[in-house]
Amino acid sequence: MNHLASQDPRIFAAIEREVDRQNHGLELIASENFVSRSVMQAMGSVFTNKYAEGLPGRRYYGGCEFADTAEDLARERAKRLFKCDWVNVQPHSGASANAAVYLSCLNPGDTFLGLDLAHGGHLTHGSPVNFSGIWFKATYYGVEQDGHIDMNRVREKAKAVRPKLISIGASAYSRDFDYEAFRAIADEVGALLWMDMAHPAGLIAAGLLNDPLPYAHIVTTTTHKTLRGPRGGMILVGRDFENPFGKVARKSGRVRNMSELLDSAVFPGMQGGPLVHVIAAKAVAFEEALQPEFVAYSRQVQRNAAAMANVFLSRGYDVVSGGTDNHLVLVDLRSKNTTGRDAERALQAAHITVNKNMVPFDDKSPFVTSGIRLGTAAVTTRGFKEADIERTVALIDNVLSMPNDESVLHQVRKDVYSLCTAYPLYDFVIA
Repeated sequence: MNHLASQDPRIFAAIEREVDRQNHGLELIASENFVSRSVMQAMGSVFTNKYAEGLPGRRYYGGCEFADTAEDLARERAKRLFKCDWVNVQPHSGASANAAVYLSCLNPGDTFLGLDLAHGGHLTHGSPVNFSGIWFKATYYGVEQDGHIDMNRVREKAKAVRPKLISIGASAYSRDFDYEAFRAIADEVGALLWMDMAHPAGLIAAGLLNDPLPYAHIVTTTTHKTLRGPRGGMILVGRDFENPFGKVARKSGRVRNMSELLDSAVFPGMQGGPLVHVIAAKAVAFEEALQPEFVAYSRQVQRNAAAMANVFLSRGYDVVSGGTDNHLVLVDLRSKNTTGRDAERALQAAHITVNKNMVPFDDKSPFVTSGIRLGTAAVTTRGFKEADIERTVALIDNVLSMPNDESVLHQVRKDVYSLCTAYPLYDFVIA
């Protein structure tokens, strides 16, 4: 990066400090991970220069033959990874992938049913401040006092509101989903079923969690998080089908398959030119995820999360739902007389990165919260095992027990540095 250092030293310095932060801090945000060197190189390639609106073989620009190669590889690898008939790898993010689903399946004002954001759902699943809650009539199901989803309650809600679309998926729910039961409910009320697997996608690809593709009509995901690729989105259909709501092509009048509607919703519906450099990086990540090493990695992510939940419980913390099935642990701090905001700030000062998060039936605002959300995908990429997770939770407990004691924070920072130095990460970036 010598050229950048000389041409724009201020940006270079920001990157250099971020490399140091990632190398020497504990990254426990559940939606983050560390990509491989190969993924990063593809992201920084000359494909960033290319416009490629349209699909491979049907572009609106010339000179797309190698962009076609990259996108075809990404699509073929994604279909093998998730054993599905169709994918679109162009969405810039999970949010834009989700927006394409709404555009394909609903008209403005239509009713859909999703997991309440306050109970672990996602912003794009009907939050009133998000387009999904502004343009459509969002209704919600939630978790019970034990932190689990009760499918009988979901069925009651679906029968009461008669949605056109039911969404599954969450940003802060640590349990697996019963897709077969969700599909039965969707069929009973005449709704399409959509799974947003942004968080557990890598664990699903590795065969460690239930697979939504045989049950959900449409599946969306991000390509980072547990899938360990570049920041981006993707849409998948297990088995293509005719859109049941009868949307037709403007000219031909024929009923189109859902894959065609989704392709059109991504471009020109939601986006212009796809990010070819990101698509190339997605292809690299999908190839990595097809290897046996990725399955072993994913198993360790799951084991580390289970260990994290158990250590928190043993130290007297309230873990929502009593544990985890995936990579994520949601901790309710009310019994510790602190807030998520204060915990996040104290841990940040100790070079431990988490995020404040609402917990079910929270009595505090989203800007304060009663909980913190933690994930094990990134530290597992570094090489952490269960013993390292136990040490990590001990350091978190030390900070949260005495958040204003500078001597404690100083010692934890030293311990974090020592722990991270044992698992080096990105020294090559500045070389």
